[in-house]
Amino acid sequence: MKTNGTWQQQAYLKASNTNTNDRFGGGVDISSDGNLIAVGARGEASAATAINGIQTDNSATNAGAVYIFVRSGTTWTQQAYIKASNAQADDFFGRTASLSDDGNYMVVGAYGEDSHATGVNGDENSNFTSSSGAAYVFHRSGTTWTQQTYLKASNPDVDDNFGMRPIISGDGSTIVVDANRESSASAGINGDQSDNSVDGTGALYAFRRSGTSWAQEAYIKTSNPGFQDYFPTRMALSFDGNILVAGCQSEDSSARGVNGAQSDNSADGAGAAYVFTRSGTTWTQKSYLKTSNMETGDRMGYSIAI
Repeated sequence: MKTNGTWQQQAYLKASNTNTNDRFGGGVDISSDGNLIAVGARGEASAATAINGIQTDNSATNAGAVYIFVRSGTTWTQQAYIKASNAQADDFFGRTASLSDDGNYMVVGAYGEDSHATGVNGDENSNFTSSSGAAYVFHRSGTTWTQQTYLKASNPDVDDNFGMRPIISGDGSTIVVDANRESSASAGINGDQSDNSVDGTGALYAFRRSGTSWAQEAYIKTSNPGFQDYFPTRMALSFDGNILVAGCQSEDSSARGVNGAQSDNSADGAGAAYVFTRSGTTWTQKSYLKTSNMETGDRMGYSIAI
């Protein structure tokens, strides 16, 4: 905390069930007013499900958990212990957690989750699509947290890793979930999801909330999907969810600047960033960004902010 120009440590946070290799702190987010913190622990091993369950059994290695802390004055306390509704070993729930600005909505990914469900609130126990991945939306009312929605890709497949780093807009209306090993060769918005002919191109899925209901709004691919691009590396959303920036550090074009030639693939791992915008319910790719001095191995797009 900064007071009169001086920074001081205000609190030292640990999980309520600290254990070896829990990886507490691997993903962290804070509300805009600084009064709520979410901390992920993707290696946490309890088989508990939902909110504030039994923390001590450690029978589901790497199931993962998220811990919510709230501040009153200068005092921090743990408010909730959050698990997926279908927590299982090696789901890696909580690699990241993303909060709306007011701290009332949170999306958490579990990229190792195995269900073959599609879309919103499908069958979460159909575990025959290994590491297809999932994302979970939680809502806070007062001091009470509940799981609001269970999100899956519209085209889940083995090892797609849907939910590696999902993000939510500041106003809590829009969620974008990544699947960096998705393998469709389609380009642009809402293309053919089913071909799986180019390994690891990667994809994004945009969801929008209406009241308490979420629906997939768009299936987003780059304009130049390439073999093992693993799009996206990182993402950022504007407050209203209408502007999305996504980095792709493994993209290989030697283009420079804005909207250059995308197809030569002569600069391995140069990297790129893509700007997408939404008007109404329609998403479009606005810009394709490269540095002005692009070179092989630069890894542009490793970190993104908007």
